[in-house]
Amino acid sequence: MSSLPPSTGFVPPAYPFDVPPEVVAAAGAFDGGAVDLSRGIPCDPVPDVVAAALAGDPDPARPYPPSVGTPDLLDAVVGWCDRRIGVALQPTQVGACVGTKELVVGLPHLLRLRNPERDTVLYPSVAYPSYEMGATLAGCRAVPVPLDDRWRIDLSAIDEADAERALCLWVNTPGNPAGALDDLGAVAAWGRARGVPVLSDECYVEFTWAEPPRSILQHGTDGVLAVHSLSKRSNLAGLRVGFYAGDPDLAWYLRETRKHQGFLVPGPAQVAGAASLRDQGHVEVQADRYRRRLEVLREVLEALGLEAAMPEGGFYLWVAAPGGDEGALCLRLATELGVLTSPGTTFGPDGTGWVRIAAVVPDDHLDRVRARAGLA
Repeated sequence: MSSLPPSTGFVPPAYPFDVPPEVVAAAGAFDGGAVDLSRGIPCDPVPDVVAAALAGDPDPARPYPPSVGTPDLLDAVVGWCDRRIGVALQPTQVGACVGTKELVVGLPHLLRLRNPERDTVLYPSVAYPSYEMGATLAGCRAVPVPLDDRWRIDLSAIDEADAERALCLWVNTPGNPAGALDDLGAVAAWGRARGVPVLSDECYVEFTWAEPPRSILQHGTDGVLAVHSLSKRSNLAGLRVGFYAGDPDLAWYLRETRKHQGFLVPGPAQVAGAASLRDQGHVEVQADRYRRRLEVLREVLEALGLEAAMPEGGFYLWVAAPGGDEGALCLRLATELGVLTSPGTTFGPDGTGWVRIAAVVPDDHLDRVRARAGLA
């Protein structure tokens, strides 16, 4: 028995990506076991350029690394922004983060300390659950913003009373789970007109299929912050390297505050991150893998009489469930193909009637799924 008094405050909810036991059991009954398409966990090899950087000089492991990022990492970020999205930044407009999930969840707390008169976090109504959780953990109001019929954020649906209380507006482009591309110029203008910082999660930017990569930074840095991760582009989820970039004043505030919090990307990981950002070849290889896997999964779904459009970006298929029953479709895919998927309600109530399928397993696993669909 615990000697601690019973909690009367926040009780953590169940983790949203846990797959129901009956679905796991149905998928696991296949020869070769379940193929997990429920999560976007990188599965491909670490790029050679990163492996070489990690195997190099061990000195970065000895001292405390700079919280804001080493000069080399910040230089690599600035260079990547210039080459890849055509945006010129100063190193002082950039900071490192320990992966991006900690930043996504922690930003509302820091923003509220800076502006305690505001208490609302706006975020897409169908989205990665961490935007909402960050608001909850900061004691803020979490207010979802509806999406339009193309799964893009509908700025016209934001109540001006909520905008007046908003600490920030989150957008995610390409979006998870539906893969849509928001009009980031319109989003930036909306935020500036109301004095609301716009936080743009761009972790899938390297996997933009419909057009060149887009970033909110392409529309100026005033009042905006782009958040980027190396986890997806370079298969480095375990190293926890990400960065934020944008508004000089907001970047200064985060760089200085996060020093006090003790957020430090390990020195060797910063070396690897810099090497990763300076090499585009391995990213193109990875993009080809994901595009091919998306097409394979679309073929498999078609064999089952299901339609899934190629997303505008990202490595997920967003599939409408027959009859609007996402739970039934998840169970069907487990029973007929031995795959695990995520019901759309994982990403908010507006995801009802949809299922997300992640094209993030090795090719031999997809061969197994094709065989089960009678396509081998």
